Amino acid sequence: MTLVVDTAPTVSADERAARLTDAGTAWSNRISANVDSAKLSYTVTGVGEGAVASRITAGKQVFFVDEPAALAGDDIAASPVEVALGALISCQIVVYRLYAHNLGIRVDSISAEAEGDLDVRGLFAIDETVRPGFSAVRLTVRVTGPESDDRYAELHAAVDAHCPVLDLFANPTPVTVTLLAN
Repeated sequence: MTLVVDTAPTVSADERAARLTDAGTAWSNRISANVDSAKLSYTVTGVGEGAVASRITAGKQVFFVDEPAALAGDDIAASPVEVALGALISCQIVVYRLYAHNLGIRVDSISAEAEGDLDVRGLFAIDETVRPGFSAVRLTVRVTGPESDDRYAELHAAVDAHCPVLDLFANPTPVTVTLLAN
């Protein structure tokens, strides 16, 4: 069980390429043998701790999500909306690496920044016409490498068409909420 990791392991470009190739081959074989194996289901659990923090367990990973003091939190971790933006960034980076590899586009470095606009009148029910979530999200991805702008535009289009978390932000997803009390 991991609560905090300071840094990701250093991986060479060749090792990353080998991992991406191996994973792609394994998934292709798995799906060819049984198309239903492509359908994944994820489960994440959470328990309230502290003032308003949550201890989240996702597989073997454990982390906290909290709010700043201005929103009644202890400010021990990123807020839920910051985690959502972080999920968007991390998914983009993964999918950029995947499609760069698949398309033969060299990416020497990649970074991203996401900004989201949130009006707390929706959160606090001050104005019911204001949605409680983001009204807008802006994502900037920076890549470096030797390719032409056209090749990076091709990569960008492939990523935006296939990034699962971007899809969550950009398209309605059916959500069912069940309350179990007592």
